[in-house]
Amino acid sequence: MIYDKTTFEHLYKSNYRQMYRFAFSLLEEVEDARDAVSQVFTQMWHTKPQLQEDCITGYLMAAVRNHCHNILRTRQQNATLEAELKAEQQVHETQERHELLDELARVIDEHLTEQDKRILALHYDQEMTYSETAKAIGISPSTVNKHISHSLSKIRFIFKTAKS
Repeated sequence: MIYDKTTFEHLYKSNYRQMYRFAFSLLEEVEDARDAVSQVFTQMWHTKPQLQEDCITGYLMAAVRNHCHNILRTRQQNATLEAELKAEQQVHETQERHELLDELARVIDEHLTEQDKRILALHYDQEMTYSETAKAIGISPSTVNKHISHSLSKIRFIFKTAKS
């Protein structure tokens, strides 16, 4: 094959559609299929392989197939890496959450009164309403509200000062 501009343009025009359809059937993405075909033609132009006229279409289709397989392999590797990173991130976030919950439990233990601890436990752990919590302890719902507000403010202040 002679590699001049006219011959190569004819080769491109006569094979592009078939190559694109094949690439798209493998990759299932328009841009990736276009890129694969373009890469094959670019590589062919640069390397200028010596081919028989009757072998050119087979060569181009094999080159597209190989390029598409490389793209698919890269996609798979990227998907595996993303999954591993996501799993690592979830483990890290879980550890951070446990550390934060441990720190919260320590702050509650060390800085709140027994009454505050009991009210928080009933309201948040037992998921009781203010009225239910008030009835269980024998105080008014507004007193429950004051205890919870005061406790949360104290916890926020302790965490804020610890970060400073």
